[in-house]
Amino acid sequence: MASPAYVKELQVAQLAVQRAAILTKRVFHEKAKGTVSKDDKSPVTIGDFGAQALIISALRHHFPTDEIVAEEEADQLRSDANLRDTIWGFVQNAKLDDAAAEEALGGPIPNVDAMLDLLDQGKSNGGAKGRIWTIDPIDGTKGFLRGGQYAVCVGLIVDGDVKVGVLGCPNLPTDDAVKLTADVGANQTDEGSNVGVLFSAVKDDGAYSRPLTTGNVAPSREIRMNALSSTNGLAEASFCESVEAGHSNQTESAEIARMLGITKPSVRMDSQAKYGSIARGAGDIYLRLPVSATYQEKIWDHAAGDLIVREAGGEVTDTLGRRLDFSRGRTLAENKGVVAAPKNIHENVLTVVQTVLKVSP
Repeated sequence: MASPAYVKELQVAQLAVQRAAILTKRVFHEKAKGTVSKDDKSPVTIGDFGAQALIISALRHHFPTDEIVAEEEADQLRSDANLRDTIWGFVQNAKLDDAAAEEALGGPIPNVDAMLDLLDQGKSNGGAKGRIWTIDPIDGTKGFLRGGQYAVCVGLIVDGDVKVGVLGCPNLPTDDAVKLTADVGANQTDEGSNVGVLFSAVKDDGAYSRPLTTGNVAPSREIRMNALSSTNGLAEASFCESVEAGHSNQTESAEIARMLGITKPSVRMDSQAKYGSIARGAGDIYLRLPVSATYQEKIWDHAAGDLIVREAGGEVTDTLGRRLDFSRGRTLAENKGVVAAPKNIHENVLTVVQTVLKVSP
């Protein structure tokens, strides 16, 4: 069971993610695909705005004084009535089918102006003090469009430390025992009883998965990372990386895998679904290698996944071996890249990463 200090936060985050996932799934099935621009009326734009409004609505109902770090704001919608009305239509129809669960989130957003006001409440600068929620309403833009992996992500950071993390992954198998395969990054389905998973963790209380539902939160199962041997257990290991070469250096990842003795090809998938997948043992290692000396990762892209992996028995650092630092604002300003692996082999993986990248701590 969750730590008593964060039972309410966990419950609200889980229900909010499930309600937001209802919206993203409807957007995917009802809107024409083919663009990834976030400056038009694409499904990404509609899904991002709508899901973020729903999540902030729930957080504001229960935790009105907490700060929120989120990606979207309402300026574009105030100047584009057609886009605003399209999003509002999806928001109105995104409801949990359990009346008590819906009421627990504070009920529906009352009107379109309230939706706009909610969207503008994600402008916190973050930092090292206080309670700060991070939201990524659709993590994995291109995965969402191609029918691959994406995640609805919510994390709670308290005084710079991630305390609660929730990931809703509509296109991942519900069954924790299903291993990752090369085709997981595209042509997936969010329909049926065997797909859709909700990952969650509370600091010092373990990590859990449960089916992603359209009502109340389903019973959970504790998840653990695979226990791999650093001497002879890596030949059958699998590692995840981003689909987009612009997000992670895939050539260097391949060399790292070769040096570790990994024989399987990498599994390329979008979003924090990678964190959830290795946390439950569907994969083993997640590498995100820097492609730019100046790029700074956003905290909403990592907060929930970082906690879930660590609570499942893993270690998450950057390529220099430093813990991800969520106390520096809206970005991981002090970190470069991500190396996530089971705790007992993380040091071995990190050593190889540093050798290939020619960096030292």
